[in-house]
Amino acid sequence: QVQLEESGGGLVQAGGSLRLSCAASGTFFGINAMGWYRQTPGKQRELVARITSGGSTNYADSVKGRFTISRDNAKNTVYLQMNSLKIEDTDVYYCNANIDRRTGWYDYWGQGTQVTVSS
Repeated sequence: QVQLEESGGGLVQAGGSLRLSCAASGTFFGINAMGWYRQTPGKQRELVARITSGGSTNYADSVKGRFTISRDNAKNTVYLQMNSLKIEDTDVYYCNANIDRRTGWYDYWGQGTQVTVSS
């Protein structure tokens, strides 16, 4: 069994910052990558940022230069530091982990955490 626990969402004014955390727990042999996605009702889920166990990162163009993803492999935890937040960043953010269960790599998802940016 594997579960992802998210924290750090909330309400912030435009230009402010938030830090999201996601910790993986359960039985598994390794984590290939962890990342953050966001989804607005009526739209498809989109990648915000992703980081591999080796430290390679990917960012959506809309957040480059403002968001930073990082990891603590020993704690099976990924962080998303969000700076210079904009109203359009308002969304539900979902943690994702690609996890080795020895039968293969499987995607797991957090429950989602609300980020609201106000003017």
